[in-house]
Amino acid sequence: MRERRLRPVDLAREHGISTQAVRNYEEDGILPAAERSPHGYRLYRPAHAEALRAFLALVPGHGHQVATDIMRAANEDDMETLFRLVEQSHARLLEDRRTLDAVANALSDLTSPDVPAPTAKDLHIGGLARRLGVQPATLRKWESAGILRPERDRATGYRTYTAATVRDAHLAHQLRRGGYLLEQIADVIEKVRTAGGITPLESTLEDWRSRLNARGLAMLKASAHLARYLEHR
Repeated sequence: MRERRLRPVDLAREHGISTQAVRNYEEDGILPAAERSPHGYRLYRPAHAEALRAFLALVPGHGHQVATDIMRAANEDDMETLFRLVEQSHARLLEDRRTLDAVANALSDLTSPDVPAPTAKDLHIGGLARRLGVQPATLRKWESAGILRPERDRATGYRTYTAATVRDAHLAHQLRRGGYLLEQIADVIEKVRTAGGITPLESTLEDWRSRLNARGLAMLKASAHLARYLEHR
């Protein structure tokens, strides 16, 4: 039985996008090349409709660029690249989830009554280093990475650490023990500063987890659409 031929508008209507967007997707390699009528008009087939469904399903979970690369690999029959892209994207989601868990655990530790409040002796680098069980050079390294922002005593020029900076140091210490890189920790500390402290950040963790779960669900749905398209091809 001969497959039905589709116009750009037929593909566009299903998703509420413009016909120009459909043409752009074809030019970008997201859709396989269309046939042409004797008058030069694009003629698509059901496989093109499956390709468009797969791409639009991939975007929420994998992002536009990765979704584009996956579809290009599919249309070039490069299965090794396709599966690598999908697996790398899932690995990034898992890493994001691990980071969230580490932050949640670290925040829980910091809000525990077993963690003493900062005192005057903690306001200089030696006292803070002893409190954390690290070398002063470690604190200087964290400062260079943007994790800590100590102030300077005007009279002596020595570093001084406010209660907020001591908090950041404790959080950094927890994350380092969890194996996180300095640049990853710096991102987390910046989130704490932006949120205005630990308590406001705690209220955002559930939203963060919900967004990760939404990405995971989107990836599952996209996998079904991608599998259908590959079978169609």
